[in-house]
Amino acid sequence: MNDQAANLRRKVEAKLNPIQAKTIAVVSGKGGVGKSNFALNFCLSLAKRQKKVLLFDLDIGMGNIDVLLGRSSKYSIVDMFEKQLPIQDVMETVSDSFAYISAGSGLTDIFSWNDGQFHYFVHQYEKLTDLFDFIIFDMGAGITEGSANFLLAADEAIVVTTPEPTSLTDAYAMIKHITRKDQELPLYLLINRIPNERIGKQTAARLQRVAGQFLGKELILLGMLPDDKAVVKAVINQTPFVEKQPRTPAAKAVMETADVFLGCGIPEVWKTSSFIKKLSHFIKER
Repeated sequence: MNDQAANLRRKVEAKLNPIQAKTIAVVSGKGGVGKSNFALNFCLSLAKRQKKVLLFDLDIGMGNIDVLLGRSSKYSIVDMFEKQLPIQDVMETVSDSFAYISAGSGLTDIFSWNDGQFHYFVHQYEKLTDLFDFIIFDMGAGITEGSANFLLAADEAIVVTTPEPTSLTDAYAMIKHITRKDQELPLYLLINRIPNERIGKQTAARLQRVAGQFLGKELILLGMLPDDKAVVKAVINQTPFVEKQPRTPAAKAVMETADVFLGCGIPEVWKTSSFIKKLSHFIKER
């Protein structure tokens, strides 16, 4: 009887506290830093670690996840709103562990919702939260008022930059904007296209130092990706490099970032309802 009671209690608790997806926003201060390519290969690396991952391309009008995968989506997130489609219909399944939703085009700002559109999004989004371990938003470069709501509602964010001075300046501006809005949002730092490890470490240390000194913000170094010709080749061939060239330096580095991310003491159970609650709060404040 005790075993039966314990089993029943576990089933009830599972219904009350389902394992739901954790939300991560991938952002950059400027375009051209390899953000989307990193986001895609990072998702695939997590999938290789037996995590179920959904990549949400939110770079409307400029999204290129389809191109990087060499695929063509039938529908996009824009179609979901314009045609009132179920979110499962716009989701493209790549494997048992990885799926994505295309950004599409046609809306000047997908984040400028009326109440009906927002409630429709919430209803559709909630259908996904117990199907994945991670839902990763590939945000557009820079930030707008609407995209800021999505970013700040996420559980964590990854800021992608390169060692180039303009990229660093824009990355710091992004970090500053995020921190002013939410000091507690955990921020990871990903340094892309480093010519060597020394410069990568120097770049990360510089950003971590100024963020700590002037913003009081700790940046967690997620990883550094080398300036690898295999990445360019993969983009041209429209094949993710972690899939087709897993032994290249870039692929190994991305897999390491997945291991670092999963090893940061992340609990297995997340309340994605907090994402919806925070997003609702930001939308109502407009």
